Amino acid sequence: MANVKFYAGEQIPLEMHKVRIIQRLNLPDVEQRHAAITEAGNNTFLLGTEHVFLDMLTDSGVNAMSDRQQAAMMLADDAYAGSQTFKRLSARVEDIFGTPYFLPAHQGRACENIIARTYVKPGHVVPMNYHFTTTKAHITEMGGEVLELIREEGLEVESDLLFKGNMDIDALRSFIAEDPERVPFVRMEAGTNLIGGQPFSLENLEQVRDVCREYGRILVLDASLLSDNLYFIKTREESCKYLSIREITRRIAACCDIIYFSARKLGSARGGGICTTNETYFRQMRPLVPFFEGFLTYGGMSVREMEALTVGLEETMDEEMINQGPIYIGYMVDELKKAGVPVITPGGGLGCHVDAMRFCDHIPQEEYPAGALAVAFYLASGCRGMERGTMSEQRNPDGSEEFSNMELLRLALPRRVFTLSQVKYAVDRLVWLYENRHLIGGLRFTEEPEVLRFFYGRLEPTSDWQEALVAKYRADFGDSL
Repeated sequence: MANVKFYAGEQIPLEMHKVRIIQRLNLPDVEQRHAAITEAGNNTFLLGTEHVFLDMLTDSGVNAMSDRQQAAMMLADDAYAGSQTFKRLSARVEDIFGTPYFLPAHQGRACENIIARTYVKPGHVVPMNYHFTTTKAHITEMGGEVLELIREEGLEVESDLLFKGNMDIDALRSFIAEDPERVPFVRMEAGTNLIGGQPFSLENLEQVRDVCREYGRILVLDASLLSDNLYFIKTREESCKYLSIREITRRIAACCDIIYFSARKLGSARGGGICTTNETYFRQMRPLVPFFEGFLTYGGMSVREMEALTVGLEETMDEEMINQGPIYIGYMVDELKKAGVPVITPGGGLGCHVDAMRFCDHIPQEEYPAGALAVAFYLASGCRGMERGTMSEQRNPDGSEEFSNMELLRLALPRRVFTLSQVKYAVDRLVWLYENRHLIGGLRFTEEPEVLRFFYGRLEPTSDWQEALVAKYRADFGDSL
């Protein structure tokens, strides 16, 4: 990685790329933002992009492609079956992960569907370092349960622990030993999405592998956020500092029986896939690809996206590419921390995560403080973030809320998309909002889907707090957008 020191002493990210294609942005004024979020049912997922200045909702499918990816899309072989495009993608997956068997899918949650339908039966329990929303939904749909075995310190908001995504090995061994047959597989997530994109260490993954092999259990890796996790292993794990990104990737892959990923995150394209070295697992999952996705050589993906993914996966082996997300996130986390804004530390992958539990400590969890903060931040900035808290859970069978371990506002920083001035703008508006946090109120559902309600549920404020926040914004910023 390039080691660049600024003579002036500033510690700021340095982009190792140049901008060649741009897209115009629109910044609505605060009254327009208020109207837009009201129309969207106070759910940032339902905002139209015409009303969004910086889209920090997610990094899925919105990472910038490279010039080489764009060029590769012109080489696509669009045959329905037997496409040369698929052969190139499959060969690249094998080269990177060492896995000769590859099943394409249209995105990561499609992979989760196939894996859950193949292996999960009623009464099964899937241990994991931490759940993801769609992962849990697919497992519970098949009658299984998830068991989170994140180490206790992984749920600390402020910490100097470098690998907060590590699994509790003693707890894992103890649970499996009780009844190995109820565990169809163990899942590790490379970058625990819901608790701040926190990575696991290679050492911890190898320990999980050893337990799985001891009891004959399958180890499944969700590699969607692998690029960030690779960077953190390279820069934070002493035993790996002299390994290349490719070598670390192979070490990770060698631990796992099945690897799946969303190409919307890994590879900066749109699609996904499952890979394995085990022919039996491959044959068990294979029938579900044509049933749910498409033929075995495209799996619901555009061949042009497959060509872009082939190049994108290779670019993931470039440290100067994969460092762009983490160093920008680290910068944003550090700037907010200096200003006293409560954030998850250390900075993880995917985005900057604001601790809504402390930011809005006057809002009870049943009024969705992270969701309310996402709305308030949109009003203050025109930037769209995502709620990662109780709204992202689903109710218990008795109708009560399942309160999340954390209430987070996730501000995703898609790779190679935003400039430093745009990140500074987001920081500025968030600092202003923190100083006026007493104005923020809660939310309640007016339309609540039973499953994955955070995607398309609609809410309303519990008081007129939004009008008060808009008025305060106008008083402080005058005619400024």
